[in-house]
Amino acid sequence: MTEKPGDPTPEQLAADLTAVLGRVVRRLRTASPGAGLSASQRTVLALLDREGPATTAALARTELVRPQSMRMTVGALESMELVERAPDPNDGRQSVVSVTDKGRRTLADARAAKHGWLSGAITDGLDAGEQRQLADAVVLLERLVKR
Repeated sequence: MTEKPGDPTPEQLAADLTAVLGRVVRRLRTASPGAGLSASQRTVLALLDREGPATTAALARTELVRPQSMRMTVGALESMELVERAPDPNDGRQSVVSVTDKGRRTLADARAAKHGWLSGAITDGLDAGEQRQLADAVVLLERLVKR
C-alpha cells in the first residue's frame, strides 16, 4: 500500500487506535458497573466462564499476578457466591475454581449492558455508511489480533 502525503504513519495509527480503544473500554465499563466487581474480579470471572474451571495457581499464571493476589481475588468472588471451589480431581491437595450460576448471570447482565450501550451508540451516532465502515474496521481489527 502506498502512503499518500498526509496519511497517518503506522506508528500514529497505533497510538491513535490505542487511545480510542482505551476510551471505548472505559466507556463500556461505566455502562456495566459489574455488580460492584473490580476489574481483576471481572477478568477472572470472565476467564473462568470462557476457559472453564482452573486452579488458583493456573489463574495467577494466566493473569500474570502473584498467587497470593489471585487467592484474594478468588476469595472475594467466592464470598459473593460468584465462584465455587471443588477438589481437583487430578491433585487432591488443590482445588479448582468454577463459575456459579449466579456468576454466569452476573456476567450475562454485564455483557447485555455493554452491548446495549454500544448498540445504542452505533444506532444513534452513525449513519448507515458509517456503520458499514465500522463493520469493515472490525474485520481489520480481527485480522490484527490473529497475527
